[in-house]
Amino acid sequence: MISTREEKLAYKVKLRQFCENLLSQRISATREAMANAQAAANAEGKSSAGDKYETSRAMSHLEKDMHARQLLAHTEQLSALLSINVNEIYSTAVAGSFIRCENVNIFVASGVAKNSVDDVDIIFISPNSPLAGKLIGKKIGDYFDMNGPTKIVEIF
Repeated sequence: MISTREEKLAYKVKLRQFCENLLSQRISATREAMANAQAAANAEGKSSAGDKYETSRAMSHLEKDMHARQLLAHTEQLSALLSINVNEIYSTAVAGSFIRCENVNIFVASGVAKNSVDDVDIIFISPNSPLAGKLIGKKIGDYFDMNGPTKIVEIF
């Protein structure tokens, strides 16, 4: 049970670090995939079947472009995460708040999906997500709709 102000702040810092590590891993994997796609395009040898060569090369470039878009999205997500203040205890749901509900825990910082940290399942959401739109401004005791009415029991 997290009870003191210091424990709550340390927990939120830990959750943000978890998101940061996950996004950094995604960025590294995406960079590697981009490099592999470029290497595949460069390694494609000319053959007598010129159309096959051009098609294969075009597919490699499309794959590289897809990874470039993913890299940009992950980088922007990481930048947005790092701008969120987790060194404050909040009384309403805002970016940087941890929200404990009756059946679910939510951290409003980055949309890295549902993960487990210290054996606690947490849904990590972006402050710009539809769910965050339902939560922002809510207080302890308020309800919001998440597959039915969900009561907020703690915010920090």
